[in-house]
Amino acid sequence: MDSQTSQSSQAPQSPHTFQVDLRGLVDLLSHHLYSSPKVYLRELLQNAVDAITARRAEEPDAPARVRIHAEDGSLRVEDTGVGLSESDVHTLLATIGRSSKRAEGLQEVRADFLGQFGIGLLACFVVAERIRVVSRSARTPSAPPVEWTASDDGSYTVRTLPDTARPEPGTTVHLTARAGVGEWLTEERVLALARDFGSLLPYDVRVGEEAVTELPAPWDRPYPSPAGRRVALARHCHEVFGFAPLDAIDLAVPLAGIRGVAYVLPSAVSPAQRAGHRVHLKGMLLTERGEQLLPDWAFFVRCVLDTDSLRPTASRESLYEDETLAAVREALGERIRSWLTGLAAGDPQRLADFLAVHHLGVKSLARHDSEMLRTMLPWLPFETTDGQLSLEEFARRHPVVHFTRTVEEFRQVAPIASAQGVGVINGGYTYDSELIEALPSVRPGTVVAELDADTVTAHLDAVDAAEELALSGFLAVARAKLDPLGCDVVLRSFRPLSVPALHLDDRAARHEQARAEAAEQADDLWAGILGSLRGSAPRARLVLNHLNPLIRRISSLGDPELIGTATESLYGQALLMAQRPLRPADSALLNRAFIGLLEWATHSEDGQP
Repeated sequence: MDSQTSQSSQAPQSPHTFQVDLRGLVDLLSHHLYSSPKVYLRELLQNAVDAITARRAEEPDAPARVRIHAEDGSLRVEDTGVGLSESDVHTLLATIGRSSKRAEGLQEVRADFLGQFGIGLLACFVVAERIRVVSRSARTPSAPPVEWTASDDGSYTVRTLPDTARPEPGTTVHLTARAGVGEWLTEERVLALARDFGSLLPYDVRVGEEAVTELPAPWDRPYPSPAGRRVALARHCHEVFGFAPLDAIDLAVPLAGIRGVAYVLPSAVSPAQRAGHRVHLKGMLLTERGEQLLPDWAFFVRCVLDTDSLRPTASRESLYEDETLAAVREALGERIRSWLTGLAAGDPQRLADFLAVHHLGVKSLARHDSEMLRTMLPWLPFETTDGQLSLEEFARRHPVVHFTRTVEEFRQVAPIASAQGVGVINGGYTYDSELIEALPSVRPGTVVAELDADTVTAHLDAVDAAEELALSGFLAVARAKLDPLGCDVVLRSFRPLSVPALHLDDRAARHEQARAEAAEQADDLWAGILGSLRGSAPRARLVLNHLNPLIRRISSLGDPELIGTATESLYGQALLMAQRPLRPADSALLNRAFIGLLEWATHSEDGQP
């Protein structure tokens, strides 16, 4: 008994066949694989074009026509392709997942086909309740035409027809619309979809009497002059993307079988905004959202191109990320880079117009490309204490290129540094500090230094020791008043005279200030931990201008309380001038100082002691 059981357990099991629920599969296609029901027409065009390609591989002079007719909720698509025999129908149309491109004799021309996944006519069930295919094989002309009829419930029938039903080789597909989706089979909608998907197809495609294909492509057509070409491409850009481009960049990568054009956007866009590029595969529109096509830095262009090498995903609505796509992305990026360097060499006005809008994209490229940085040095604009200048011009004017890492730091020091003859670049904008620090690598001998509070203070004139000693009482009161805010008081002489006080700090000082505030609000454990992190960096400082008349009057006051109120007012005004965000303690100080000054002013007017 045990022996029999053992033999039975080792006996080979009979294979079982998956049972496919066609309605469920159609729902999967329409709601998850494809983005819209419109793809049904792309599948029909694709099958027709592939059938013609297969026939022409054996009969180069075979006719190449696709005719589409839409009326009364039905659609008919006729092609002069290779056609099917009865055995082909059973093998290819009735087996889910099998592709006619795998058929014997077609493997050698498979690379010329659009379809690669064998989903085929199933996509038509997204809009059709019934599909009827009538076909005659070009390989076996003696075989009668065959009819395959399928319903969306998963049933189908196959029968042969008399020769008169299809005298010539080719295939006709009939669709009957499902309830509620008839709009997708109207002639107007079908014509629009056919032109959208198939305008670059290599064969004669028509909807009724209206031509669908428009060859050669706009970028390959002959034009009477360069100006005429620019006008035509601008018109094409407006039709496709809805904007008039600043310029058009030819995209040609022969090794990857790519031809097309990149249109430069006329207005600035965020680098984070994903670009939608229009990609055709062997003439058939693959996607209008080819986000992976270009490097991230090239966010200032929108592309239209045709390729025969890139691999589509299963839905054939996007590109498969592989080594080929990576190589194409690099090649297209190099083409855009060459266009930029060409403008720099031969058309500076157009380059200036471009950079006025898209300098951020070029800066993004230049920070990773030293050659591009070297080329763009005379052109890229930076905010400096001398106005808008290029790095090249600024470096020629100043022996040391000082810069700040934040916009706030630049606003603090720019007026004072400029008055002292110290040139400063605002490195607080996107990519700017990285480019400034890379300057010595492309301009040998250039000295680049980050500007901090110590450097600024060092450039301000010290006050005579005797005068500062005479004001020691005033400075002691002022320092005591601002000490709880983590700010020192320094007396210097600087220009412009109109600036009474300057608030200076750096990132280290701000970090220390934030740590101290957190320690005050933390419990004993966290306060101890934060206390152990206390930094040795200098604190923020309020630099009082000894040359300013107001400072001289305040320093001569004898009332410590009034000196304290005036010091708080100067501190608050200096913060506002630096456009620094105010902490709650700073806001409270400003309010207190304002009320204190009002009380002092009204008290004096009343003649009270």
